[in-house]
Amino acid sequence: MSSMFGKPRAGSERLPQSPLAECNVAILGCRGAGKSALTVKFLTKRFISEYDPNLEDTYASEELVDQQPVLLKVMDTADQDGPGNCERYLRWASAFLVVYSIDDRKSFEGCQCYLEVLALHARGCQRRCPVLLLGNKLDMEQYRQVPAAEGMALASRFGCLFYEVSSCQDFTGVQHVFHEAVREVRRQAEHTLSVRPLFITEERPCPPVAMPVTLPTRHGLASCTFNTLSTVNYKEIPSVAQAKLVTVKSSRAQSKKKAPTLTLLKGFKIF
Repeated sequence: MSSMFGKPRAGSERLPQSPLAECNVAILGCRGAGKSALTVKFLTKRFISEYDPNLEDTYASEELVDQQPVLLKVMDTADQDGPGNCERYLRWASAFLVVYSIDDRKSFEGCQCYLEVLALHARGCQRRCPVLLLGNKLDMEQYRQVPAAEGMALASRFGCLFYEVSSCQDFTGVQHVFHEAVREVRRQAEHTLSVRPLFITEERPCPPVAMPVTLPTRHGLASCTFNTLSTVNYKEIPSVAQAKLVTVKSSRAQSKKKAPTLTLLKGFKIF
């Protein structure tokens, strides 16, 4: 069962025959970086302080980004201390959020491993998935161990965007990061369409001399002469099919109402 949080935004209703565009975002990072807190903050505007780090869930939410509706699916991964069994999200996601805690240098060092895995995957993949580096727990500024300059330098090294947010206090900042991931996916899709060749041709012999064809004069209009040339047969290249997630499972939370409420399993606390 997929977990849907929140109600559709006004004006985002759609006909059954016009499915909503989808964007799959995987949240990566070491244990304790605040991946689950970021996910729940974005989906419910609430903050959780305790959760089971061994649970991995996928959620879905209808969002309106730049006046365009999108079904945003978020995978809250459960890697412990580094990348493990990466295939499950490398093949699924269309964008990645790599998260570390600004008050934990170990989590920042772990981010480098994730970024290296994503860079290696991008080199062997035909499509490019946007990556955003995210420094979490900005409310713990007094305990900061990772300067913002180091985060920016790491992001620049791997060519990804960089943000710092607080999943505890700043819903607007968290929402902006997720929406920016959607925008990056759209930009990448537009770029891919602009550079991909749309047609191939089949060469056919062309007569050496164009044959004139004279149109008869009607109602006193002057006659016109056209040159007929052999035509080129165009065939459209079929677009590459992309696999999409059909079933989204969740064991942590599910919404029972249209209002943005959240029912959590034992061990969760919401503030």
